[in-house]
Amino acid sequence: MSHIIECENLTKKYGDCLALNALDFRIPDKGGIVALLGPNGSGKTTLIKLLTGLLSPTEGTVRIAGKPIGVETKSIVSYLSDAHSLNNKYTVKQELEYFNDFFTDFDKEKALQMIRELGVDEKKKIKALSKGTKEKLSLILTLARNARVFILDEPIAGVDPAARDYILQTILSHKNENSTMIISTHLIAEIENYFDYVLFLKEGNVILHGNADEIRAREGKTIDELFREVFRWM
Repeated sequence: MSHIIECENLTKKYGDCLALNALDFRIPDKGGIVALLGPNGSGKTTLIKLLTGLLSPTEGTVRIAGKPIGVETKSIVSYLSDAHSLNNKYTVKQELEYFNDFFTDFDKEKALQMIRELGVDEKKKIKALSKGTKEKLSLILTLARNARVFILDEPIAGVDPAARDYILQTILSHKNENSTMIISTHLIAEIENYFDYVLFLKEGNVILHGNADEIRAREGKTIDELFREVFRWM
């Protein structure tokens, strides 16, 4: 079986602080949604930054589609950070043009379709958009790439329920069926029915990973119930 992500002895230290402790896991290359779950301080953000090449490991290796992290993997990974960085000086149209020039796999027509569905004036300055609309625009720009792997860091945190519904529907309706999407979230109950694979992190260690349906059947619990049980004292 081929794997889209492979981690072997993946370790990250910040001085004397051990953020990730010799992670060993593989995610099958079957497409679908991978839930990256754990409380604050569990190592989720560090793992994401290693996958996206924003950090280098202290020890061990990580590969995406069989390739070490570098230029080749960055070209097939589309990353939505929790910072939602957009250029406030640009108009929406200028931000689209920037992404179109920067990413060879960017589908401008797909992005325009989603933006029109959102009802945003392409001539409007990004700084004039509401926080919720900026969240949606960041998601649209991320999903408009024809990437092998999408990494979404807390895509539905801090937004109102209506915006959350829009974001979830956008993710599900515009996801490429052959791509793998990694979602880091604390709002498990709302989207767990879409999880294909689950990865639990606790204090820098992988304590559970595998097929979501198999875990539910084996444990006799939903992923949300299992999460609450594992992390109830944290």
